[in-house]
Amino acid sequence: MARTIQSLERAAAMLRLLAGGERRLGLSDVASALGLAKGTAHGILRTLQQEGFVEQDPASGRYQLGAELLRLGNSYLDVHELRARALVWADDLARSSGESVYLGVLHQQGVLIIHHVFRPDDSRQVLEVGAMQPLHSTALGKVLSAYDPVAHSEAAEAEREAFTPHTVTGLADFEGVLDLTRARGWASDVEETWEGVASVASPIHDRRRMPVGAVGITGAVERVCENGELRAQLVAAVRDCARAVSRDLGAGRF
Repeated sequence: MARTIQSLERAAAMLRLLAGGERRLGLSDVASALGLAKGTAHGILRTLQQEGFVEQDPASGRYQLGAELLRLGNSYLDVHELRARALVWADDLARSSGESVYLGVLHQQGVLIIHHVFRPDDSRQVLEVGAMQPLHSTALGKVLSAYDPVAHSEAAEAEREAFTPHTVTGLADFEGVLDLTRARGWASDVEETWEGVASVASPIHDRRRMPVGAVGITGAVERVCENGELRAQLVAAVRDCARAVSRDLGAGRF
């Protein structure tokens, strides 16, 4: 069995104590409740305070949970609310398009897949929830880069790898792709990330009209494209799905 890190265990116990007890606790209260020396408890509290996970009241010297925990908690809830709101619409999109559906959000320097609906046939498929996709070449990544300033900075500043001969790597060309994405409201990936594979994606907005994710379909080029262009009905279906999820998140009509 892998060994645990004692200091992290103590910090976690401290956060649980502050979350479940009185509104504010003093150093002696924390140390006594956890069976720690005051010096040890003070060191952990100071570290948590520096990271924003704990705050100290200047008047009383007592400790309480910090704003950084709220920010992290809201991020967790936002992602799970997005997935919950998208479940039915993603299933409908998979049925109507006959292709795999992916829901992605910005995570670090890429796109994190938080929901994946299999293509509705009997083919063997692998669940890709938790997988990471690049920002600069995938349809999901281009949508996030076009609408989310943080994603845009990550994609623009990073080295854009050429996965296939079709991958756009130059900054000026990439910015042109993002301009086109914003103008038409959707992004494409036709053999830019994987040869023989095409995708189309559209942005999802929340009640503040902020981009919180993207939804798209992925399939073989011969099914998704026709005469070298993405099938118009598939583009329309993806955009309708994105709008429906956005409305459920409170974005209103757009």
